[in-house]
Amino acid sequence: MTATCGIDWASDHHDVALVNHEGTLLARARITDDLDGLHQLLELLTTHGDTANTPVPVAIETSRGLLVACLRATGRPIYAINPMAAARYRDRHAVTRKKSDHLDAMVLANILRTDRAAHRPLPDDSELAQAIAVLARAQQDAVWDRTQAGNKLRSHLREYFPGFLAAFQHNREGISSNIARTVLAAAPTPDQAAKLTRVQLRALLKKAGRQRGIEAEAERLRDALRIPQMRQPHQVEQAMGRQAIALLRQLDAACFSVDDLAEATVESFDAHPDAEIITSFPGLGSLTGARVLAEIGDDRSRFTDAKGLKAFAGAAPVTRASGRSLAVMARRVKNQRLASVGYVWAFASLTASPGARAHYDRRRADGDRHTAAQRNLFNRMLGCLHHCLTKRTPYDELTAFPTTPTPQLTIAA
Repeated sequence: MTATCGIDWASDHHDVALVNHEGTLLARARITDDLDGLHQLLELLTTHGDTANTPVPVAIETSRGLLVACLRATGRPIYAINPMAAARYRDRHAVTRKKSDHLDAMVLANILRTDRAAHRPLPDDSELAQAIAVLARAQQDAVWDRTQAGNKLRSHLREYFPGFLAAFQHNREGISSNIARTVLAAAPTPDQAAKLTRVQLRALLKKAGRQRGIEAEAERLRDALRIPQMRQPHQVEQAMGRQAIALLRQLDAACFSVDDLAEATVESFDAHPDAEIITSFPGLGSLTGARVLAEIGDDRSRFTDAKGLKAFAGAAPVTRASGRSLAVMARRVKNQRLASVGYVWAFASLTASPGARAHYDRRRADGDRHTAAQRNLFNRMLGCLHHCLTKRTPYDELTAFPTTPTPQLTIAA
């Protein structure tokens, strides 16, 4: 390695610095965030020894964007340096705490020059795996947006129309269900809701996709929406009804995005060769499996052993030891998306796998709280997943959770 490159990126331009193995600045430039800027960067790298066999490694404080995607397409190793780590390195070059875009590019280049082994390049995932990551993360974001939009609408309804919330409190999806959103769109105020007839309610239920028990549900809703409740003044109530419609549009958009992205995610995931192995695990379906694949990728060299995968997911504990003090605690710096799906996976596996259930019960009996026992089970599952993906074999319950043979007592003759 004769040179390393650091790029301090921005929205409209990027500062580039190249240093040699002694730390001497070879070149610096400011490029635009377009195709001309990319050509300028590639020419700069080629001038200083970049070839197909010996590509110049590049350090940058992001793993996304067109610049990163184009550099990855050329086959160069790209290192996404955590901005917090880069800030610590900056103090080694400027004790006065000065900062500039050129200095940041120099710092990134020197990080690879001195501590390249301590950082990992971006994984060489397939194009399909990268597409699944985009869809799965977008679907997860849409779920969070739906929850946020639902909470806003629920909070607003509580201020002027609590009877509507009471009418749909038995529904598992609450006001996010198709029926609740359809009824609210037709009658956003208590006056309008109380005037809904059985015929109108039956039509709304059919419009929302209800197929069974329409008569009974229409009768129940008619009675529930006519229960006396505290009311706002008439004009205020009408205004709050208009606001509810505006919030309802946001919730409708979020619900549509969740369903549309889920369908696209599952379709792409089912086409991936790792899908069959991942979904063979108890508690993992196509959607949750896609979320797992989106975070771990399909570059099997990314995690050389299961320990790295467990630490990446936050399932493995972290030890802090200093002098006589020793503390083992949950890992907080982790991939939050993988950790969140991990708890869902562990919880679902309790009913799908007898071994997982026994493992969880054993941890609980040893004093673990529910969250800690789930995290330990997730840790165990990740080890099995790493083995199965490496060996290209599906999940096997007896291998993952071997049963301990019961000792047989023999009576001497």
